[in-house]
Amino acid sequence: MKLRDNLRRLLVRVYARRVEGHLDHDQVPKHIGVIMDGNRRWAKAAGGTTVEGHQAGAEKIEEFLGWCAETDVEVVTLWLLSTDNFDRPQEELVPLLGIIEGVVTSLAADGRWRIHHVGTTDVLPDGMRRTLKEAEETTAGNEGILVNVAIGYGGRQEIVDAVRSVLQDASARGATLDELAETIDVELIGRHLYTGDQPDPDLVIRTSGEQRLSGFMLWQTAHSEYYFCEVFWPAFRKVDFLRALRDYAARHRRFGG
Repeated sequence: MKLRDNLRRLLVRVYARRVEGHLDHDQVPKHIGVIMDGNRRWAKAAGGTTVEGHQAGAEKIEEFLGWCAETDVEVVTLWLLSTDNFDRPQEELVPLLGIIEGVVTSLAADGRWRIHHVGTTDVLPDGMRRTLKEAEETTAGNEGILVNVAIGYGGRQEIVDAVRSVLQDASARGATLDELAETIDVELIGRHLYTGDQPDPDLVIRTSGEQRLSGFMLWQTAHSEYYFCEVFWPAFRKVDFLRALRDYAARHRRFGG
């Protein structure tokens, strides 16, 4: 059994090098969004606990960002915690929040990434808010990948918050509703999103075999490509990542045309 497993791993590494060798870096997506799904199912299949599944998923993140750096990806959005996740039992939610806070702290301490929070802070504990603020401030000068950590994130809530921000700005300027109605357009709403000054995702990867968006970046992904991968997030390998990039490069993006 051990010999067979070692042989399988060797073949996977050889195959990954072959795929990477044929990768055209000019066609690599500049912004990748990731729905990191399957932590709990991975743990159940491995005979572990839910917390162990979330921890294994957290440990995969830095490895994934390393692959992105090697292939010239510029922006990565990681969906770590949705607004719906706050409905989970406290015995799962509390450890999960601690794991996520640890992820943010670790990424900030790495020195390679720029951290940016996307999501509402209203639902987050005070400690998490402080950690996010410190991570953004201490990494602002880094030159590596811009890493959006989507925590307390919901796609519909983001659009609501964007519209609210537009209205608040108009009110601060003393603009009337009629005046605002004359100026409101797609670009205006887009500038008030959590990722207002960033390019939209070129590619969205979802692991675990689920083929739905679940509200992830509903506005920004209007023209994104999607790649659905069968493996659970903690088991996601470099070869799976490279396959996603290869699949993306083979597509002909039309942007609605």
